[in-house]
Amino acid sequence: PRSSKGQPLSPYALASRLSYFLWSSMPDKELLAHAAAGDLSRRSVLLGQVRRMMKDERARGLATEFAGNWLDFRHFEQHNAVDRDRFPMFDNDLRQAMFEEPVRLIQDVIASDRSVLDLLYGKDTFVNAVLAKHYGIPNVTGKNDEWVHIRDAGPYGRGGLLPMSVFLTINAPGLRTSPVKRGYWVARRVLGESIPPPPPAVPELPGDEAKADLPLRELLAKHRENPACASCHARFDSFGLAFEGYGPVGEARTKDLAGRPVETQAVFPNGSEGSGYQGVQAYIQGHREKDFVENLSRKLLTYALSRSLLLSDEPVVAEMQNRLAAGGYRFSTLVETIVTSPQFLNKRSIETRSRVETPGNKKKGD
Repeated sequence: PRSSKGQPLSPYALASRLSYFLWSSMPDKELLAHAAAGDLSRRSVLLGQVRRMMKDERARGLATEFAGNWLDFRHFEQHNAVDRDRFPMFDNDLRQAMFEEPVRLIQDVIASDRSVLDLLYGKDTFVNAVLAKHYGIPNVTGKNDEWVHIRDAGPYGRGGLLPMSVFLTINAPGLRTSPVKRGYWVARRVLGESIPPPPPAVPELPGDEAKADLPLRELLAKHRENPACASCHARFDSFGLAFEGYGPVGEARTKDLAGRPVETQAVFPNGSEGSGYQGVQAYIQGHREKDFVENLSRKLLTYALSRSLLLSDEPVVAEMQNRLAAGGYRFSTLVETIVTSPQFLNKRSIETRSRVETPGNKKKGD
């Protein structure tokens, strides 16, 4: 591994840092044995351990803790904003299954060393019987802890992270959808945009879609007539409007709660048009893929180091992106670049700890 200012971590400290990064848990016997032998910092040994650990079931810790916080679903198991009288299908079993779906997909990307772009463009997902019923996917039976890998979920309006019901539900206020919240989630969490908070005294949209005089699409168009709102909303509303084919609990729909036909056509920030989650995927693939890759790189490095990024971390972020592009975007490329970096292998010096955060990281943060 490369040299840098700062004192190298002790073998046991390195084992612990690696274990809590990839497993959110303490080192196992094999990792501790390498620490005792003093060879864990050797590149071949270190990368061998990384590959072993990514295939281990305990890598679920990375999928849950890192992705759960990055994509803001970590506490969905306690989510209670849904009106269960209006949406009786949303019971505790479905809520738990919604939480589990992204964890299963992300863990498969980690363990199978898939492309990180599969998170956005992949056609597959994971369901149990409860979630399959919610999605209209036939022939899935079994207990709640029995999960099936659906290789092509496209016919059911699913595939990859974007149309997962956990994100559609957590970004809906209960009795209606929220194109604003859903679009903001895509822009901020997925693409890493920094968007200022709304100005004070912004008029509220109706709380119940069924009682609204106009479709949300038209209400939002009126909202954007306010110049103070227009510039920011132009950056993300279109993403949310494309998801109007999904109701407040992520259910596929052709009509809103008032019985009006829903439209999923949207004009994206660069003026291109698209429809549904496939339209959002195509827009990102054509125009914003680098933003996604940079955001993922920054978020994963921040998580691995357990601190905000500094100006001195920028070369590692750049290397993560460059190596991803050169190596088929495999997830292991991100992890290997991080764990062989001076930032991961060494203690931070007093001089380094006193530096301020970079503006670039500040805007990308949570």
